[in-house]
Amino acid sequence: MYRGLRGKNTHKRPLFASGNANAAMTLNSFEKGPSECDGKYHSNNNLLVALSSSWYNHGQRCFDYINIYYKDASAQAMVVDKCSGCGDHIVDASRAVWEALGVPKSDWGEVKLLSQMLLAF
Repeated sequence: MYRGLRGKNTHKRPLFASGNANAAMTLNSFEKGPSECDGKYHSNNNLLVALSSSWYNHGQRCFDYINIYYKDASAQAMVVDKCSGCGDHIVDASRAVWEALGVPKSDWGEVKLLSQMLLAF
């Protein structure tokens, strides 16, 4: 069990209801505008994500952390924003997340993930 930033006890759980759905991770800059969660600008040097509307769930995931797995690497990132204009099943990640996962710069922009590769807690 993990005690989240809001003090609630939570268990790791998939973002998806189904373990077979596809998701995508896209590249986002958190320095260009204020985030939905706190109205602040955030550095792209921090491990941050914005979630598609259904996962963002009207701000219910603000400041929660998710684990993102890509190939043999993983990164833990904090939810600070809603991905406005994104389709379903999108994790819009800061440059620091892409670097932490070791995604080759030639692949930056969008990569596919499986739902089991995303855990919220």
